[in-house]
Amino acid sequence: MLRTTLLVYLSLHLVHGILDTQPDYVRTCYKKDPNFINCSTHAVQVLFDAIPKGEPAIGLDPLDPLHIPKIKILQGGGGPVTVNASLSNVTVVGFGKTQVLYNSVDPVTYDFLTKLRLERLRIDGLYELLGRILVIPLRGKGSCWFDAKNIDIVAKSDVTLEKRDGFHFYNVTAIHVKFSIGGLKLHMGNLFDGIKALEESTNAYLNANWKPVAESLNPILSKTIEDIMIGILKRVFDNIPADFFIADIED
Repeated sequence: MLRTTLLVYLSLHLVHGILDTQPDYVRTCYKKDPNFINCSTHAVQVLFDAIPKGEPAIGLDPLDPLHIPKIKILQGGGGPVTVNASLSNVTVVGFGKTQVLYNSVDPVTYDFLTKLRLERLRIDGLYELLGRILVIPLRGKGSCWFDAKNIDIVAKSDVTLEKRDGFHFYNVTAIHVKFSIGGLKLHMGNLFDGIKALEESTNAYLNANWKPVAESLNPILSKTIEDIMIGILKRVFDNIPADFFIADIED
């Protein structure tokens, strides 16, 4: 039986307060507009262009690069991956060039469906690992990097609508991610206690077989993206009224 546990600790500051004045990076759309999806897609693109720079007013640190103190991964069972691992001092580069291809908002539930593309996502950090990927047993502790390109993400956000201080707010309760990547390169240093020949051959094998490696890591990578996105979106939507995004919200 497959069991996956993943904890992401984000370095995002505590919330500073609700914005009662609409910022210039928030565009307003109307549900009744026949071109609502186009308007909403553009509005989310404007938002994604702005928030990687950070927003002190809502306690949001810069997101590109994004610094994550620790990612803890535990996946066991009968699948192609058995991993007990952690990443620390993690730096993620690439969110600043997110392309928003599509965004819709359910007119009743206010759930979001968003399609994104990242041309490149680079992750650097320090790892500790004991486990197996495909047929390769892995053991090591050291520096690592992962470099993915042409990442297509479909994210469904579960949302409830709340009213506070005279405004409506999106409460993002969960995010469900599906994604595909067009290429992956990686390197893990000091594998097998620094036995260089074994380390180099293992990294070469994983890179040569990046497609099945990416497929086997899909549950871990999906959960990582979900945890990062929900942390960011909650900082944004807990403090910026939904009325600034959709003007004709009904009680």
